[in-house]
Amino acid sequence: MSSRPCWLLYGNVYQTKKNKYVSHILHTISRLGVQVYVEETFARFIEDKLGISTSHCPTFNSNDTLPQADAAISVGGDGTFLTTAARVGQRGIPILGINTGHLGFLADVSPQDIESSLTMLLEGKYVIEERSALQVMVDQCPFEIRPYGLNEVAVLKHDNSSLIEVETYINHKLLTTYSADGLIVCTPTGSTGYSLSVGGPILMPTTSTFCLSPVAPHSLSVRPVVVGDDVIIDLNIHTRSHRFLLSVDGVSQSLPETSTITVKRAERPIKAIKIQHTDFWATLREKMMWGADIRNL
Repeated sequence: MSSRPCWLLYGNVYQTKKNKYVSHILHTISRLGVQVYVEETFARFIEDKLGISTSHCPTFNSNDTLPQADAAISVGGDGTFLTTAARVGQRGIPILGINTGHLGFLADVSPQDIESSLTMLLEGKYVIEERSALQVMVDQCPFEIRPYGLNEVAVLKHDNSSLIEVETYINHKLLTTYSADGLIVCTPTGSTGYSLSVGGPILMPTTSTFCLSPVAPHSLSVRPVVVGDDVIIDLNIHTRSHRFLLSVDGVSQSLPETSTITVKRAERPIKAIKIQHTDFWATLREKMMWGADIRNL
């Protein structure tokens, strides 16, 4: 059996101004002698929109059995990283995020570091951060469109309907019934995303915790709650429209209010590859612009 390294390549098909980045990535991978499989939709985007030939690269789609890969390369932003994690994360394949947009917490390899980062990946000069993920069940069955989430699971009111009531149980014991526009259950990784925007706390990525953050709660006494990540969270929803939205890392589906949502820690963590192991607090200061002179922004 060949010992040639194998990587999977995923990408954001909506970023049309990254021709030079994709070309550079493919050229570098070829020069390094790595076998690369390109996700089918991304391959069509590269061919049709960027005019770059991928004829030398085999493709795969989400319905295929994934090749035995050493790593997955995510080209885009944190959203692309989340999509990649949803597809390969529970296979234990580590993911490297190349950021072609704004600064990201997950996709943190800058375009100018593409060649050096891919070289270091091949040479094994990196660390792996294990990030807890959420497993999502609807009526005791895996959520069909995205059964795992790296950032958060959210139940939200449907369209412009009135607020919803979310009966929330922790290990089958009632916590409270939230009257709000919705409720977010996030991981430490997701604490700097949607949860943060509704007033949730920032959690260190290495903590074994989840956070429940209500969206626009009806009562000012309602506040986010942090729990251990070994709990089982059950959610029963009541709404005048008799439907609600279930969203996992930004991918949502309308469900009837008779559905019971169960959220717990996934069996496997997501493996994030870090080439330049930047301190979390340094990344946080940069992302949040703490200490920046806003007069110069």
